[in-house]
Amino acid sequence: MSRLADISARLVHPAIVDAAERDVHRRLIGVLLAAPFFLAAAAAQVLFDDLGAGRTLALVSATFGLSWLAALIAASTAHDRLSAGLGLAVTAAASAAVVAGAGGFGSPLMLLAFALPLEAAWIYRSRNAAIGGLCALGAALSAVYAATGLLEGSVDAAQWLVPLAYAGALVLRLVPFAQPVRDEQPQAKVLGDLLLASSVVFELDKGGDVRSVSGRAADLFGLSEGLLHGPGLFDRIHVSDRVHFLCALADARAGLRPAAVDVRLRVPGASGDGFRLFAAELVQTASGDAMAILRDRSDVAGLRQALVDAEDKAAELDVAKSRFLAGVSHELRTPLNAIIGFSDMLLHGVTGPLPDAQQQEYIELIRESGNHLLEVVNSVLDVSKVESGAYTIHAEPFRFAEAVAMSRSMMELQAARKSVTIEQDLAANLGEIHADRRAVHQILINLVSNAVKFTPSGGKVTIGAKRLGTRLHFWVSDNGIGIAEADMDRLGQPFMQVQNDYTRQFEGTGLGLSLVKGLVALHDGTMSIESALGEGTTVSISLPVFGPKRRSDRPRHIASSSHGEDDAAIRKAG
Repeated sequence: MSRLADISARLVHPAIVDAAERDVHRRLIGVLLAAPFFLAAAAAQVLFDDLGAGRTLALVSATFGLSWLAALIAASTAHDRLSAGLGLAVTAAASAAVVAGAGGFGSPLMLLAFALPLEAAWIYRSRNAAIGGLCALGAALSAVYAATGLLEGSVDAAQWLVPLAYAGALVLRLVPFAQPVRDEQPQAKVLGDLLLASSVVFELDKGGDVRSVSGRAADLFGLSEGLLHGPGLFDRIHVSDRVHFLCALADARAGLRPAAVDVRLRVPGASGDGFRLFAAELVQTASGDAMAILRDRSDVAGLRQALVDAEDKAAELDVAKSRFLAGVSHELRTPLNAIIGFSDMLLHGVTGPLPDAQQQEYIELIRESGNHLLEVVNSVLDVSKVESGAYTIHAEPFRFAEAVAMSRSMMELQAARKSVTIEQDLAANLGEIHADRRAVHQILINLVSNAVKFTPSGGKVTIGAKRLGTRLHFWVSDNGIGIAEADMDRLGQPFMQVQNDYTRQFEGTGLGLSLVKGLVALHDGTMSIESALGEGTTVSISLPVFGPKRRSDRPRHIASSSHGEDDAAIRKAG
């Protein structure tokens, strides 16, 4: 019986939260699951000879199917009336058929019909339910009378087996009610006593004034009880906490669930501003008033302050880091521009032709190194602006296909050097997007550059886009080396690169994807990465067509990508 009760409890719909209602549904489902077994046993006993094996099996199957259908309705819809009515009708009809097949009112199986009002009363514990069961019993008896009249069948001793089995099951269900009530939760009671021993209990009247105080007020507050009576408690609550306390008190007085709130009380010996933190739980009493239970939470207050100090320090370090990177980057750009400019002048022969080819090769290396370092510096500046909230978005309408064409043309030369093909798969209805044109170009260039960089010779990079409702979805995919599952969590962090023998052949700072992630977040967009090692990578971006909801003429702060992956959903391809 306990196993059936556990199964029935698990089948109760999760939307039912009231304990009493859950018990009703549990009992209903349990009866609907168990009843067909008794009826099937009785039917097989008395109907097999008259109806034959096929018809008897059909009747038993119908009884099981309809009764379990009623249980399924109760478990899946959280509505019990339809299930109870269907179960009562099925049981009444099956009982009538069994009793009639057994010969009429004189059969011991007649006792099964009287289970109808008994089970209805057992399930709902109400007079109306018992009356409904009696009505079903009357209908079943009427059906038996119509089929057999007042005939009384011969009493077969074997027919007592099913009623006795039902009686045994009924006794097992009634045994717990005959046992004396015990304290089922002694540990919880002890914990409750310990909790009250370390707390102060206030009884509040309808106006919120203190009517009585427990004896631990002097120990916990350092105040005599008289100073807390009347408005004494409320007057000692910090001004900014009084509204929260009154709201919790109103909820408790209205009979809602117990309300908990943290309040600061002015008590003697409190450090700092003279207030100490307490946890207050307010509950409604039997008289309709409220009771407040206060416990000292000074340790929590210290932890909260330590957390605030740590967050402030982390924010200061983050700002200092961004300022340092920005300052160093600005200082590097001036000499780099001079190096690149003079290298171009020497290569183009502005000051005269170079003496030999080796000098020209050295100057080309100087220019390429300078350009690469300048790109790194610019990336550091952009990432620093995004993280510090100094990156300004200037949204304007432009055709996304034109941005793809420009980015593709810029990367064609780099792709041709590696024999990598760049293709595009753009839907015809892309139209215009309202976004920062420079930021979108930078997103596309960084994604295509990474795809080309990590795609072996002869590979393919595809730029795709389509419009879905008010959002533009575009992606850059490749059939390159892919990314291992262990490295997926680190993607998008500044200065973080996937480390393997292939990627170490190429230069890079790991800032590109971090910058893309920040720019996408500034546009209220989302980014996802799908990759499989040795099969390729696809980076997908979704941006709102009509621009970000927030004002685009203000700098917007984006948290450092190294602190988490909130702005990009990165997942492993299946």
